[in-house]
Amino acid sequence: MAPSAILRGAGVDLAADIAGREGDPPVLLLHGGGQTRHSWGSAAAALADAGHRAITVDLRGHGHSNWSPDGDYRIERFAADVVALSDGLGRLPALVGASLGGLAALVAVGESERPIATSLVLVDIATRIEAEGRTKIQNFMRAGMRGFDTLDDAADSIAEYIPHRPRPTDLSGLRKNLRQRGDGRWYWHWDPRWITNEDGVDGQRGLVNAERLREAARRIEIPTLLVRGRMSDIVSDESVRELRELVPHAEVVDVSGAGHMVAGDKNDAFNSAVLDFVRRAG
Repeated sequence: MAPSAILRGAGVDLAADIAGREGDPPVLLLHGGGQTRHSWGSAAAALADAGHRAITVDLRGHGHSNWSPDGDYRIERFAADVVALSDGLGRLPALVGASLGGLAALVAVGESERPIATSLVLVDIATRIEAEGRTKIQNFMRAGMRGFDTLDDAADSIAEYIPHRPRPTDLSGLRKNLRQRGDGRWYWHWDPRWITNEDGVDGQRGLVNAERLREAARRIEIPTLLVRGRMSDIVSDESVRELRELVPHAEVVDVSGAGHMVAGDKNDAFNSAVLDFVRRAG
């Protein structure tokens, strides 16, 4: 599905969809690694219905957005895009970032010398990332780089990765995240260099430095919310305690029955938590 808008990042064009009226308070939603802007469909609709202007963006190297020309996917590239997007809106947005999108938002807010957002929502991501969960994600992404013979095969792979979520019978939604190439196989819609580049966020040398995340978090002064999937293998109780020490004013909401993909696992509970927080944060 073609994007409804093209926004300017830090040297790349980023595909976006916009819901809500012009002039309403903006909310910029940043998806997780390997996902696309379509992961926010329910949340964007709920925000628009509540009087916000929801902007969902494909991160660089994902979906319909430009790939990094030099294959550079270090966290500072994603964070620079967040700053550029905020500047381009003409009004400070609330930032909602899941996983990679949350890391980019955290670094952007914490390292910027000026305000770039009114509030920050971190979706199942924190300064402490559990290694076992991260390895599970990386293995899933790397396995998918070989592509799939059919959409059914892709659905089977997802079901194995997220066993607590029912396997969909309607596979049309997968067409938003997969592309069929000339060899007839289906491939995830992201730049493979995001994974294979050793200096990238998920490369062997590109793991986001934990102290860098902690230092950025210490500088966050805007209202902050962590929405954690109670079944998450990425954000542990220790992760929550560390974030609360670094950002004492941060609020935390646990979503029962949800794993790392909180918005997809429990849409209604996720939307309710975000809407309430954004409304109170102003």
